[in-house]
Amino acid sequence: MRWILFLIAAGLGPALWCHDEAAASEWGCEVLLCAASDNPSWHSVASCRPPMERLIRAMKRPGFSWPTCPEGGASKPGFERYAECPAGWTPAHGVDDDHGLRSSEMSRCSRVVSQCGEGWRNSPGPAAGRERHVTRRYSDDGACGYTEFMPRPLRDKPYYFDIHDGKANQTNRYFFNLRK
Repeated sequence: MRWILFLIAAGLGPALWCHDEAAASEWGCEVLLCAASDNPSWHSVASCRPPMERLIRAMKRPGFSWPTCPEGGASKPGFERYAECPAGWTPAHGVDDDHGLRSSEMSRCSRVVSQCGEGWRNSPGPAAGRERHVTRRYSDDGACGYTEFMPRPLRDKPYYFDIHDGKANQTNRYFFNLRK
């Protein structure tokens, strides 16, 4: 009797495993299609809410791994918390407020401003302190330039998939959010 149970289990094991893999791939493809939906976003597509809400629940569990869609030509999903800095500004390392140490995260934008010329006096100027969330750092007392810092804007849609289009031979990035 044990032999029969073993043979049945051995015969069904691969079939069950393939079924689970196919179901996971189907879910992964649903997630990929829904995440790439932009106008309207997945929030407004009734058929997208179940797979995306399932994803959000699954992400809270230990050992979570993203469902995949090999047929979709997508990379693993990524996460970019910060948007691009405004024109003229570049990403800069943040500062740990508790210790004043440099953070590895590029959470600020910076730009170098030079006011060198006739009549230069090292004074904050009329705009200092009036620009919201902008701080200035002068290099020394005699410098006619300074560096301005501001918090880097956060992305509204921080998650993304890169999807390769084989026909056009290009890769496009699709950003999405997971807020309900």
